[in-house]
Amino acid sequence: MSVHPVSALDAMARMRLPLGTPGAYSAIIDARTEDEFALDHLPGALNWPSLNNEQRIVIGTLYKQVGPFDAKKKGAAWVAANISNHIENHVLDLPKDWQPLVYCWRGGKRSGSLALILGQIGFKVAIIEGGYKAFRSVVVAAIPELAQRLSWRVICGPTGSGKTRLLHCLREQGAQVLDLEGLANHRSSVLGIIPGEAQPSQKHFDTLLWNELRNLDPDRAVYVESESRKVGNLAVPESLILAMRSSPCFQLELKDEERVKLLLEDYDFFVKDPALFSQRLDALVAIRGKQVVDDWQAKIKSGLIEDVVRELLTLHYDPTYFASMKRNFLQIESAHILHANNRSNESLQQLAHSLVQL
Repeated sequence: MSVHPVSALDAMARMRLPLGTPGAYSAIIDARTEDEFALDHLPGALNWPSLNNEQRIVIGTLYKQVGPFDAKKKGAAWVAANISNHIENHVLDLPKDWQPLVYCWRGGKRSGSLALILGQIGFKVAIIEGGYKAFRSVVVAAIPELAQRLSWRVICGPTGSGKTRLLHCLREQGAQVLDLEGLANHRSSVLGIIPGEAQPSQKHFDTLLWNELRNLDPDRAVYVESESRKVGNLAVPESLILAMRSSPCFQLELKDEERVKLLLEDYDFFVKDPALFSQRLDALVAIRGKQVVDDWQAKIKSGLIEDVVRELLTLHYDPTYFASMKRNFLQIESAHILHANNRSNESLQQLAHSLVQL
């Protein structure tokens, strides 16, 4: 048998090694249920449940209502059958030098059973001591240090000025970028939910963020958008917020008419579905009042979507944005101004090029 316990910290260090290099894991196997895996998992992990969602519930109920011995017998039967299926479906064609990392919730029976069988086949198997729970503890502890060691450059600018587009252009030109909205699947405003795309759980957002931060070079600048403490329903770690808010700022400026057109392009699902746009505005009643929101909704019904977007910028987003920036970003008064000629990719690529040269 070739099963080797490793600490979560050591396992995470080896995960940095490129596939195929000496010491690298060939695969990361999560032996938990589908629901546990969906909530969060190690980057790049595959889900091979030792017990599936329904089976785990049944075993838990049996454990409480009948007793541990009967629950373990039934659980063993299901685990054996499930592991057999995983081997039939995923393992038979693998070479002898395949080296997986296996884990479950606390590094106990579920991952242990899978690791035992794989080890007896002849594979060299690593199993995380403490399982996902230990991994999660390391991630939470690591984020503050990672956030503080990096050199941040904050892209500021009112709603619709093209901050996210500029970030994408910077990435295309080889700059280091942290796209918090991309990780969070949200456009970071009351209207920022993307139809048909759910946000990750808070735990998975933290894992995605940790994975991005650990792969950034501390000797090079990292560009990030001037996000608030929450992106949709997800909280940005306090350590990262504080690091961003104390860092140098770049203020992106774009004419109002270009901003309106940019938003109509980026939020084209509102143009295609005015009823959805109207419904989302209900969230602003507490801030802007029912009369104002009713007026906007009436204009949407009359096809005046562009007018509503313009008023949202001037009456809602801009006053909130400028007040928030002065209150929270320490270097906003000395921000370097970036004038975008228009919202086109060419214009923003030129700005990105000038920043990369700096």
